[in-house]
Amino acid sequence: MLKFITTTLGRLRLIAFVEGVSYLILLFVAMPLKYFFEQPQAVRMVGSVHGALFVLYILMVFLTQAEHRWGAAKTRLLLLISLIPFGNFYADRKWLAPESHSPHSMQ
Repeated sequence: MLKFITTTLGRLRLIAFVEGVSYLILLFVAMPLKYFFEQPQAVRMVGSVHGALFVLYILMVFLTQAEHRWGAAKTRLLLLISLIPFGNFYADRKWLAPESHSPHSMQ
């Protein structure tokens, strides 16, 4: 667990997870509450939290890119895939988790 807060890549993975969960809550809980049960305050509340987490995610992608010298293609891919529901979870498994276990990621 400590690796998630001591490295830039770990912090990115943690923020990506939390942001991904907030996105799912927004889409599958808050939006139905707004449109089917006329409770728009759920979208306002969850949407604000998700928006802040999304901005933090974008910042962490760029910080991690600079530290790990990622190419523009990987950075764009991580930014775009976060717009797809469950995208951050896929990106973590496919690209971020393997990098956190490689000997080159230890600095």
